[in-house]
Amino acid sequence: MAMDQLAALVGDLSDILWNSVLLYLLVGTGIIFTIRTGFVQVRKFGAGWKRLFGSFSLNGEKAGKDGMSPFQALTTAIAAQVGTGNIAGAATALYWGGPGAIFWMWLSAFFGMATIYGEAVLAQTYKTTDENGHVTGGPIYYIKARFGGTFGKCLAGFFSVAIIIALGFTGNMVQANSISVAFRQAFGAPQLVVGLVCAVIAGFIFLGGVGRIAAFTEKIVPVMAVFYMLGCVGILCVNHAAIIPALRSIFVAAFDPQAILGGAVGISVREAMRYGVARGLFSNEAGMGSTPHAHALAKVDKPQDQGEIAIVSVFIDTFVVLTLTALVILTSGQLQAGAPDGLRGTELAQAAFNATLGSLGSGFVAICMLFFAFSTIISWYFFGEANVKALFGQKATKVYAAIVVVCIVIGSLLKVDLVWNLSDLFNALMAFPNLIALLFLSGLVAKAARGEDILKK
Repeated sequence: MAMDQLAALVGDLSDILWNSVLLYLLVGTGIIFTIRTGFVQVRKFGAGWKRLFGSFSLNGEKAGKDGMSPFQALTTAIAAQVGTGNIAGAATALYWGGPGAIFWMWLSAFFGMATIYGEAVLAQTYKTTDENGHVTGGPIYYIKARFGGTFGKCLAGFFSVAIIIALGFTGNMVQANSISVAFRQAFGAPQLVVGLVCAVIAGFIFLGGVGRIAAFTEKIVPVMAVFYMLGCVGILCVNHAAIIPALRSIFVAAFDPQAILGGAVGISVREAMRYGVARGLFSNEAGMGSTPHAHALAKVDKPQDQGEIAIVSVFIDTFVVLTLTALVILTSGQLQAGAPDGLRGTELAQAAFNATLGSLGSGFVAICMLFFAFSTIISWYFFGEANVKALFGQKATKVYAAIVVVCIVIGSLLKVDLVWNLSDLFNALMAFPNLIALLFLSGLVAKAARGEDILKK
């Protein structure tokens, strides 16, 4: 009962932040960047794919003090983006926001492609080296560079503390929770055991530093994404007759939820927008300030080069992987949006896959969730670590790693509503300072989008 009350309290605080300010600030930033860059996400979309395939490798160069390859940086970013949000997050958005939430995910992702271009460009522009000579970067550095003085330090410090909590602690609790729930549903595995196994393996990778993290993501991300997409496409082939009605429900419910859901569930356009944008941010992370830590490490000739590649990451995450999950759920007939006893989160996703694959569906989701969520744990640890180093120095990273490992174990046991609400709250807190800096640096990003040499500042 106490946990339910805590979940409700955290949820109320999160709703205030999301509904009153952040929803508009997030989408507004994307719109401003889209206009100021001349729709860079459209103009440079093809160039981004060319750069991606030009640096593609499942066993590329070894990442080290001087950074990593553009492909390794992209897979590290995608490892963070393609995770729980693409399965449990999509299912949760559909439950609370109805089919219309997916439309708002798409819209925010389109504008988010311009935002993440700016994040990658700025991360490259202001990257530096740490006390041990390793290349590092992220919002903390471009926030300080733009504002300077006490205000800049305080704003950057607030961002760093928020991201350490949002990703390293509460965010990784979400990932661990989704893995443990999926394995309990599919195989009857004790959640604590699943959490302990994940924590041990994660700890081993953490100790290997950026080299081991990059080697892990460049191998796992392409394989896991293709495996999951093939499974989804196979199910949609079976459910092909329901695809058009599912797509229709997305567009109709985005503007008139009651036309699809009826009046009983109480889902409004605001609810569809709120959960679509919130879960979209949790999924693709555009504007959140997380993926710039990976893009900063890419060894490229110009900041614009990595910005173009970053555009692709949001497209893959939202318009491909997340959309496939949504269509599988909608065509399965398992969604009971807003119903008190309706399935949500991982359980809804597994029920949707079970509808076509039988008992194999839960196992398929559990395996995919393991790879998706675990790769996100690795990347989010890395993003948090960069900020721990910036605030407290290299020695503090061992303490940070230990806390993250403990959070993985604890998260595997917590109730899903509390975990998601905590994650929403701290995602909002970390996004604010990053978005403020992005808006004030939008002129520099606009110059980059025009092809100007912004390194001559």
